[in-house]
Amino acid sequence: MTEYERSRTMPALPEHVFDQASNIGQMDQWLPRELHVHADDLPAVRVREDGAEGDKAAVLRARADQMRLEWGSRENGGYTGWLQVAGHDGGPAEVKVHLSFLTRETDPGERAANEALDSSLARLEEQVRLRVDGPAG
Repeated sequence: MTEYERSRTMPALPEHVFDQASNIGQMDQWLPRELHVHADDLPAVRVREDGAEGDKAAVLRARADQMRLEWGSRENGGYTGWLQVAGHDGGPAEVKVHLSFLTRETDPGERAANEALDSSLARLEEQVRLRVDGPAG
């Protein structure tokens, strides 16, 4: 098993960050660009990866009371992950994302995984900023 983890501080209330991260209809805006999540009967979801044939069955759970998302593949146990939002005293949110790849076949490698995590956190921050501040103009 291989694990990767990244974190980022975001200038927003933790509740705003979690609300944006857990909005399944807008996850495409911050997930790696090649991943698309569609709700079935939650916690069941379908994940489509650009260039892949068909959707893959997965699970996604939002634990609002803990400001935590948890996900994983339903078939073959290829990967699991979580996103945790924390904050203190009305200050900025700290967002941590953790991925676990259970087989070598599912592990994209350290560089690709870290780049995807960093990019996703930057995109999530931008989406939070747009939601909180509104569009510029």
